[in-house]
Amino acid sequence: MGKWNIYTKKGMIALLTAFLLISLQGPAPSYAAELNSEVPKVVEKTSPSVVAIIGKPSNDSNKTMEKNRFNLAHGTGVIVESNGVIVTNAHVVKDMKNIVVVTSNGKTYNGHATNMDEESDLALVKIDATGLSPATLASSSEIKVGETVAAIGTPISFALRNSVTVGIVSGLDRSVSSQYQLIQTDAAINPGNSGGALINMNGEVIGINTMKYAEIGVENLGFAIPIDTVKYVLKHFQLYGKVKRPYLGLELEESWEAVVGLPSSTGLRVAYVDPDSPAAGAGIQQDDVFVAIGTSNVKTLVDYNEAIKHYLPGDKVDIKIQSGSSAVTKSVTLGEVKQQETKWTEDAEGSYLDADRGKTKIGDSHFGWSMKYPAGLVKGRQSDDGGSVNFIDAKGEFSLSITVDSKQSDELSPSALLSLLASDEEDEYSDQSSATILERQYVKREGQPFAKIVSRSGDKGYVQTRGYLYKGKLYKVQLFVTKEHYNNDFKQNSYNDLLDSFKLSFDTKDESLRDISVYSSGNTTYTNEYGLSFALPSDWQQGGYTGSSSFFNDDYSQAIHVRVTSASSGDTLSAWADRQTKQFEAQYAPKYRTLDEPVELTLAGVPAMKLSYSNTLGKKWNAGYSLFFIKDKYKYEIGVSYPKDDKGTELDELEKALTSSIKVDKDRMDQELGFIQDLDELADPDRVVPFKNEKYKYALQIPESWTSMKSYDNKDQANKTFAFTGGDLTIGADSKTSFDNAVKDEDAAQKKSHTNDKEYVYSDSEVTLFQDVKAKKYDISYATAKIPYKETIYIFNQNQITYTVSLRIDEAVRTEANEARLTKAFESFTFLK
Repeated sequence: MGKWNIYTKKGMIALLTAFLLISLQGPAPSYAAELNSEVPKVVEKTSPSVVAIIGKPSNDSNKTMEKNRFNLAHGTGVIVESNGVIVTNAHVVKDMKNIVVVTSNGKTYNGHATNMDEESDLALVKIDATGLSPATLASSSEIKVGETVAAIGTPISFALRNSVTVGIVSGLDRSVSSQYQLIQTDAAINPGNSGGALINMNGEVIGINTMKYAEIGVENLGFAIPIDTVKYVLKHFQLYGKVKRPYLGLELEESWEAVVGLPSSTGLRVAYVDPDSPAAGAGIQQDDVFVAIGTSNVKTLVDYNEAIKHYLPGDKVDIKIQSGSSAVTKSVTLGEVKQQETKWTEDAEGSYLDADRGKTKIGDSHFGWSMKYPAGLVKGRQSDDGGSVNFIDAKGEFSLSITVDSKQSDELSPSALLSLLASDEEDEYSDQSSATILERQYVKREGQPFAKIVSRSGDKGYVQTRGYLYKGKLYKVQLFVTKEHYNNDFKQNSYNDLLDSFKLSFDTKDESLRDISVYSSGNTTYTNEYGLSFALPSDWQQGGYTGSSSFFNDDYSQAIHVRVTSASSGDTLSAWADRQTKQFEAQYAPKYRTLDEPVELTLAGVPAMKLSYSNTLGKKWNAGYSLFFIKDKYKYEIGVSYPKDDKGTELDELEKALTSSIKVDKDRMDQELGFIQDLDELADPDRVVPFKNEKYKYALQIPESWTSMKSYDNKDQANKTFAFTGGDLTIGADSKTSFDNAVKDEDAAQKKSHTNDKEYVYSDSEVTLFQDVKAKKYDISYATAKIPYKETIYIFNQNQITYTVSLRIDEAVRTEANEARLTKAFESFTFLK
């Protein structure tokens, strides 16, 4: 169980104020003093139906995290069938491997999750057993606020299994961070109680404990899933193997009052309608307001979920909506929510909680080392390639690190090796000025000599460092021991024995040897907050930021850019790809771009589109392709770019690895994700914003898309540039140089450029601007430049200020639209008084 941040700040203050007022009325009643002798009997009756669940937490997203025997997760479950069917929370077993179930009499069974429903936070675990005591299930309609209840579970530590806490039902129909209504209780519910039973004084289960509100010291605020919701989920598990949820194809939004917990006078606003959905077919539109489903009024999302769970896919239901000023009833045939099938596989390390059972040695097969593996040794952090790894003792007595430097010569002398170790130690403990060397020597052990340094690190403890040179690698083994344990001769002997067991070899046939190598020459899988995952070669590296990440190969010549936005109501894949195509064509002149016909394919199980292109600003061409697909209300764009000359097997293999590995896992999406507007849908390249320079007395209208507004902060600069891809408009203002001198200087500069390079061509003329302003104009063309361009420069004087304005545009982007915007921006130039 984690912390649940589900109230707004104002709501939280109101809640705490209420608690304070209650506490001021007098001391809280002592339930222990009031409870009658029936409580022990009820607990005794129900406890055989409650089990403890323990297992290994999986953490596939971080291959360097440890999977040691002390890294365990636990929770609670309730037996619902005598043949070993147990209900628990989905969050208890979702990421749990090697599940072990312990009954109230201490008997242990291996278990496995068979069904899971995260929306209700319920799951089933099966153990191979018979003759168990199933719990008696109550009815939610019989639950009363104020009645005495008891929670049975495994709080805090697995050693505390079968713990009992007693309290009352504090409230019903709560909607705290849940799809459905919850029971509120003040019976203590702590981490590990999840999945346990909340029972009444008849010994009946009225709910399954699910969470505790744990923010800012709030106490006596726990929640349980009502038993009617449990029965609903169990029935679906039995009939269909999953919860069959009706699908309307809507994104619904609560009113402000509902969000903060006030009684709401309005229904749910339709924020999004999925195209081709049952709701769209029935004519439900964005901004309609849900009033009722069947006979049930709905004003919150919990109301909606409670109402819709009474129907099955394929059922017809009348939905009352408010559309504008009209109240309308729509008859909708419900579809079915598509759920990704959850697959459970036996853990590769076996079914034991202790995945290292039978392992007495540990090592790295890639780097070729091994050593003893004491029962209390715990692996901590490990580098991506495994060249650095650290261990700690489970009791905190010592830590051990092993690093492999592959760039050291075998020819280092003993003296040089000792000096190298000493300098490394100084760097690592440079903040500890009181470090004292106690021992330094080169140990001539047959077949495996090593350098050894022992030092005292202030008052913190002792460090022994050993360095081994072998086949072009330096293996550095470093042991840190706390002062109190180092001075214990017996323990010091055990530490030296551990260090002495380090060997520069790895026996692949030794079954007692655990391999911790993480080295891989294959692909690495990346997953982002939007549930998107894909594989790339392991030598690629990641950059960028959330939602728009970038990935690069080792020399940065090839790149992948990922962009995720929401699919607006009514948007389609073809319309999206068409917009991107037109945007690309509008950006580059035909001579400087190519665009292949769209290719239809399937990615992440949905239709997708591939657009291949190439473009250049001059002589060097870039190429690439973009992959587009829409899934779970989000648009995923993956762009691959590379030099056009790069062709062949490497790029083919990259595309194959990428497209075959693309997946979207809804379960891995950040739960706080909302609507993310695709700015391209709103972009208007012709929209302009005003710019004024009060000091140099001019103003003009600049296309909004050219530069960010932040660049306009210093409005009184003498020189100002407004840039767009492949061009810019630059304005220079000078109150000290006359018009004639400015023209003289520009004439000289243009002549010099032409003299230096005959391909630099220019012409000049006298023109009149803005109806009556005398100006000198220079037209420049440089076709053989690295990036060919055209430039027009105007020099004119007004209000004793000389202006030099440059309009530059690269040939590659010299489209009719880009030229028109550049010209229009200059023609909007006006003088301020």
